[in-house]
Amino acid sequence: MLNEKLKDYNIILASGSPRRHQFFKDLGLDFEIRLKEIKEEYPPKLRHFEITDYLAQLKSMPFLKELKANDILITSDTIVWHKGTALGKPRNKEEAFAILKSLSDTTHEVITSVCVRTKKFQKTENAVTHVTFKAFTNEEIWHYINTYSPLDKAGAYGIQEWIGLIGVTKIEGSYFNVVGLPTHLVYKTLKDFVDGL
Repeated sequence: MLNEKLKDYNIILASGSPRRHQFFKDLGLDFEIRLKEIKEEYPPKLRHFEITDYLAQLKSMPFLKELKANDILITSDTIVWHKGTALGKPRNKEEAFAILKSLSDTTHEVITSVCVRTKKFQKTENAVTHVTFKAFTNEEIWHYINTYSPLDKAGAYGIQEWIGLIGVTKIEGSYFNVVGLPTHLVYKTLKDFVDGL
């Protein structure tokens, strides 16, 4: 349906995440993947969704000169926000353990921002989901870290994996946001864009 409206446009997804690739396929969108290296650094004064908004927009900047008139570029960024601190991807297993230990028996926020950009249009939207975990044992945390690959995930976990199956006691907001992309926002922003032409 949306793909038909976008048939004259070339959608570029600037993400290496296999989860995000699958979401775009599930949304029925034709797209290409383009990747550019960028340092994911942000001003320390930024808080909460300001961080992901900034980084999603920052990730779009290297593409601007090469965008054609019919290109639609989509970039995104996700963090876990917990006790006033942004948690990104862990650098090693020890850091992953420390992160998951801090999330145990508490509620945290998963924030994702999506930046949709063309040569003449730019819009950034974000979604916030509250996730509550049970109290994990050290054995459960190490089992997850050693069995799965949490180092490529913000907050050191994938909600769709074992840790989510045994650990999530409550969720408020978009589940798909926690998996890696607020798909409802992508759909709405793209639909608003073509409907507004």
